Amino acid sequence: MKKISFKTILALQMVVMIYTLSSVMAKLASGYEALSLPFLFFYGAEILILGVYAIAWQQIIKRCELSVAYANRSMAILWSLIWTVLFFHEALTIKNIIGVIIVFAGTMIVNSDGE
Repeated sequence: MKKISFKTILALQMVVMIYTLSSVMAKLASGYEALSLPFLFFYGAEILILGVYAIAWQQIIKRCELSVAYANRSMAILWSLIWTVLFFHEALTIKNIIGVIIVFAGTMIVNSDGE
């Protein structure tokens, strides 16, 4: 297993962050009547974000092992938690924080070079 660079991990997290923004758009779209203008706007934004994500993901998996890339995708939990607090003002619980810490620890273990 070759060592993954910090730059690649950062790019990978940016791609995961972009992916989680599609969920934000879906949640925003759900607040409007189906096929209304705001619904179509947020739904279109979701599809656009998913398209950008698909292209970016393909570029990322060229640069690192698939197992590492998918392990980093688990960090979507952290990004989703951040978005729920920032955009929807949902409360953080201790269980949320512990869960994210466990996922983060697992991701760091997978990203380490085994030493």
